[in-house]
Parts: sequence; structure tokens; C-alpha cells
Amino acid sequence: MIELFSGAGGLALGLHHAGFEPLLLVDFFEDANETVRRNLPHWNVITEDIVEMAEKSLFSYIPRNPIDLMSAGFPCQPFSYAGKRLGLADTRGTVFYSLSKIIEEAAPKVILLENVRGLLNHDKGRTFSTITDSLYSLGYVLDYRVLNAWNYNVPQKRQRLFIVGVRNLYDSRFEWPDEILPKPVLRDALKDVPISEGQAYPSRKKAILDMVPPGGSWIDLPDDLAREYLGKSYFSGGGRRGMARRLSWDEPSLTLTCSPAQKQTERCHPDETRPFTVREYARIQTFPDDYSFYGSMSSQYKQIGNAVPVQLAYHMGLRLMELLRSIHGEHK
Repeated sequence: MIELFSGAGGLALGLHHAGFEPLLLVDFFEDANETVRRNLPHWNVITEDIVEMAEKSLFSYIPRNPIDLMSAGFPCQPFSYAGKRLGLADTRGTVFYSLSKIIEEAAPKVILLENVRGLLNHDKGRTFSTITDSLYSLGYVLDYRVLNAWNYNVPQKRQRLFIVGVRNLYDSRFEWPDEILPKPVLRDALKDVPISEGQAYPSRKKAILDMVPPGGSWIDLPDDLAREYLGKSYFSGGGRRGMARRLSWDEPSLTLTCSPAQKQTERCHPDETRPFTVREYARIQTFPDDYSFYGSMSSQYKQIGNAVPVQLAYHMGLRLMELLRSIHGEHK
């Protein structure tokens, strides 16, 4: 397999546990690449701009080999030509165009793309249609689905869009993984977590959050404190239940973000009035305890928050492995 936009390695690690051998990982974020290198020194990890890579040749970075799987957690961008249905030409000038050119050159048997669920509705669905038109024009039969990581042994409600493409040379079709039961909650995930650094709340914020019960949020505060904490957001619509939110031991985490103490998406520890530590973040994303992260504390949070949960990637990987065995004509 080859992975582009590989980040701290969550997707690649889960796929590797399912049996895939990474030939190359590429990302532009050096801290994330160093994280992967330090944990998996035998992996080939390079820091490169995908746009520049597409202008060269993928096989100037690795020997020319048949590629079974190419995975990518690509960024979402607006397309200036969306709606004209010109296939790959619609994406020209975007990162996705460069990704598509690499797919075209490598011609992997299977592609796995990951993105936020909002991509489906971005620009009234035109962006997603442009992406699928582009991939169809490259010769792939597509299936896509929004998966909740909580259904796949991850103690977190995290919904992500996955697109699986199979070269139209093959008759095999992808079977999505079944839900895994029982579903884990924070109590299961955060037992005996290794001690690590973590952010802290300013004193006034901590004093207010001290008053929020487990499973509660700003609606559990006295009105004067709720107004102080929410500011102008107090008068906005919507539930805003992510604000001043303290999680409960008996529920999964809400989606982790790149920062553990963002006001709009608070993720306060169930007992202690503080954000989750780096290692707690990693546990919730199902990274192994011995998988360390490189860089500043904020960089580590960002790497973990952006990652595909390892267990979700693993269960996708098992089904992708079955698909490729079918393509290769092997028995399970």
C-alpha cells in the first residue's frame, strides 16, 4: 500500500495491523512524519507537497511496483469548475487534482479515501459529484459510506466519510465492516492511562466548569455564569451542547478536535476539571500506549485529533484485505 496525507499514521497503522505493507507514506507536516519515523523506523516516510509529487513521478520516490491499495485522507477544497461534469478536468488547480494524477499514474487496484461527512453536502453536493466523476473517469467503481468510529471498537462518536474505489477491470466488490459489539465507553478506554502532559484551563474557566456535572454542559450552569461563559453565543440558536461540556464515564467521547480546550467543542474530563492529556487523547483514538508523538504539546494534540482512529482503520483494513484476496483469486 501507499498512503498520501498520512499524518501521524493512524490510518496506515490500522491497515498495517490488518496485513498491509506500506511502501510509502507522504505528508507535508514534518512533526507528524517524525512521529511515524520514530515509532516505525523501517517505514518509508517522506515530507513532500502532493502538488510537487504529482508534477514529478511517484516512481521517482519508490521502485515501480504494482500497488494493491492507495489510501488518502485528502483535504476538502471548493472546485471552481464544479458542476460542468468534466471528470478530472473539473478538479484542476486543487490538491485533489494532484491526488488524482498520482492515482492515475500508480493505477492501484483499490483506493481508500477518507474525509469529513460534510463533504457530501459541500457546495450543495457539487464538490462530491465532481470528486466521484473524476474517480469514475480514472476507471474506478465507487462505493461510499459515513462510518461512526464508535461502531468499530473506538470509544468516540466520530463520523467520517469513506470512499472505496475498485478498478473496473475486476468484478469483486467491497463489503463494509459489520458493527462491533459491545461498544466501548470512556470507562473502558481510560483505565490505567500512562501519565503524560496535557493542557490546563485558565483559573476562571476552571471555576465555571467545576460546576458542570458529568454528562452536562452550559445548560447546567446558573444563568449568570452561562451568560458569562457563552458570551455572544448565549443568544445564538442551536443547542450548543458542546460548550462547557463535561463528558461522562458511561458514554463515548464526542469527536476529538485538534485542540482539547476549544470553547465551542469542550471535552472536559469526567472527574477532574481539565482537558484530556495527550495519552488520554491517544487512547480515545485507539493508538497503542507505546506509540509516542513528536513535537510541541499543541502539535501532538493536532496530530492525534486529525488521525483516523486505529481500530476503525483496522476493521476497514480487514475488509479491504478480503477484497484484494478476491481480486487476486485467493481463498480467504
